[in-house]
This record gives sequence, structure tokens and C-alpha cells, in this order.
Amino acid sequence: MTLMQCTYRDHIITADVLEHEGSPMPWAGGCQITTPEGRTTRRLPLPLGYAFMAELEQAQHASIAHGKWLVDQCLDHGKPLFPQAA
Repeated sequence: MTLMQCTYRDHIITADVLEHEGSPMPWAGGCQITTPEGRTTRRLPLPLGYAFMAELEQAQHASIAHGKWLVDQCLDHGKPLFPQAA
């Protein structure tokens, strides 16, 4: 599988797509985000209604777009990329 990643607003977004063999929609989209400080998120899946796709490249592109949206939410709206410690 080809690794797809991009740099967006100083964050590295890597598509983390999982394969579910035997399914008509075998590709589950998700991403990992690395901050400028070097901290990396866990796998962040796409919302369930949009997570599964028939084509690998489509799932990778959707995963990158989702990562960009998450970075925008973090930087522009203060939503954390990492779970808050209790």
C-alpha cells in the first residue's frame, strides 16, 4: 500500500487506512497527525457514515482531508487533538 501524507499548517497528516478483506467497501479511512513539536495522535477514524470506501486512493484522500479539518478545528477553534488527562 502506498503511504500518503502531507504537511498542512506545520502539521504532518498521514493517511492510516485499514483493509477489511471480503467486504464490498473494504477500505476504512483514518489518519494520524504529527504536531510541529513531534507529538503524534492515535489513529483518528473518519466518522462512521463516511469511513468505508471501495477504493484505496479514495480512502486515502478522504483521510487526508479529514486530517486537515481536524487541524483547522484545533488551531482555529481550540478543539484538542489529544484526549485530555483526567
